[in-house]
Amino acid sequence: MPILQTSLCDLLEIDVPIIQAPIGGAAGPALAAAVSNAGALGQITQPYSIDLPGVRQRIKETRELTDRKFGVNMLLMPRGEPHQDVEMRIERLNAYLEEGVPIVSFFWGDPSPYVELIHSAGALVLIQVGSVAEARAAADAGVDVIIAQGWEAGGHVRGEVGTLPLIPRVIDAVAPTPVVAAGGIADGRGLAAALALGADGVYVGTRFVVSEESAAHPVYKKKLLESVESDTVYLTDLFDVGWPDAPHRSLRNTTVVNWEAAGRPPSGQRPGEGEVIATNGGVNPVLRYAIAMANSDTTGDIEALPLWAGQGVGLVNRIQPAGEIVRELVEEAEQALRRCIDLVQAVD
Repeated sequence: MPILQTSLCDLLEIDVPIIQAPIGGAAGPALAAAVSNAGALGQITQPYSIDLPGVRQRIKETRELTDRKFGVNMLLMPRGEPHQDVEMRIERLNAYLEEGVPIVSFFWGDPSPYVELIHSAGALVLIQVGSVAEARAAADAGVDVIIAQGWEAGGHVRGEVGTLPLIPRVIDAVAPTPVVAAGGIADGRGLAAALALGADGVYVGTRFVVSEESAAHPVYKKKLLESVESDTVYLTDLFDVGWPDAPHRSLRNTTVVNWEAAGRPPSGQRPGEGEVIATNGGVNPVLRYAIAMANSDTTGDIEALPLWAGQGVGLVNRIQPAGEIVRELVEEAEQALRRCIDLVQAVD
């Protein structure tokens, strides 16, 4: 049996315990398929700006590129009245399930209204959480896999605790539900460390943003490659247009610097508030402080947009095919675990 095969691999029908995080607009069919084809689990995002025919099309495009399992992500942050949100999400989930999606992952909210629907279609449910309490609630709701996100993570950050102390606490709280570690994991040593903590696998985001198949803008990728862990900043209320009240981590860019220089004023009083600084697809305007990720079809002031990045960014140093990233993570993890085994044998 491969050294890195865990119970997560059996459950998700993957070869190695690596899941590509749903990294915004960068996570399209090409990336998800490449990750899945390499034996890990790829995921596509489905922004709410995409209508139901578009949702179905992205799933079909992914299936055309891989015959392996892949996941589809759904965000659960409030968008309107709670009952309307649930109805809208059930409609979208039905589209996922009618297209035969085998795995649905959630983030930022309560998955309990949707678990039975997904299970009834024979699909699995994953949820990313940031605390032990949230993990327990998810396990009680019948979620199949819990992703525990540490404070080091890039993009929107659910938790307030580092990955190292969070993972064992969540594992102890929800056993035997499989737990996946997220936050600051960007190479095989991080994978090995997560497995040593008792996690069943890892969630990797920033590393895949700079993959060849990622739809992230080239300028964004370049900024990531030039950055280290101290270049990231945790923010509670800056890039919030489109998703308020959601802490996040990005690279410190001109938007952050100018806001800090102005004394960190609240929304409505920030420098350049309401200014259009970019467009997506040549049509849709992007405001300063919007949550929009810079994708390949974004034009304008790319550097001023949120450059989502986790604290593992310093370990990301080149653009690679996604499949090569998966293989490298596995090889490095095996080397790290063998070193640990050698240490134990030396003591014996």
